[in-house]
Amino acid sequence: MKPADRIVVWVAQGFGSGCLRPAPGTWGSVVGVLWLVLLLCAAHPWVWLAGTVAGIAFAVPVCTRAERVLGAHDPASVVLDEIAALPLIWLGVLWTPGGIAFSQPVAPTVIVFAHAPELLTGFVAFRLFDIWKPGPIRRVQRLRAGLGVVADDVLAALAAALVVSGVAYLRWGTR
Repeated sequence: MKPADRIVVWVAQGFGSGCLRPAPGTWGSVVGVLWLVLLLCAAHPWVWLAGTVAGIAFAVPVCTRAERVLGAHDPASVVLDEIAALPLIWLGVLWTPGGIAFSQPVAPTVIVFAHAPELLTGFVAFRLFDIWKPGPIRRVQRLRAGLGVVADDVLAALAAALVVSGVAYLRWGTR
């Protein structure tokens, strides 16, 4: 394997998290939560949006190339799709009163402690939708190459965002 291919595979494998067993997709989703928390540290929805869109756009060609190098469609070790899509669970928080609760950049620990219920709910709901793949989530996985690899995770994250919005509304909507 060429050095450039090794780098692409390493990135597609979530910087090694996709090689952890059992459940590499879950380990990749943990890295996705870290990515989400880093995006939220800026305390501005535009930073979250730009980082999320850029991550998804980056993941499609990287996953496509990793599939070619590894010779398999959507190999279990490729988890960049989970990492890139997971920040979409935060749509559920942005749509509720109190959305982004911070008016200036904050430390990651502040976000984790202030929004632990939303993060945990989003993580679990995302994993369930990603594993279960109801209806359209399963169908979009059939798209070509990296687009299919990433699209099912995007839809799983959007479905999880609906669940997270309920939790966020119960916590923040009455304040």
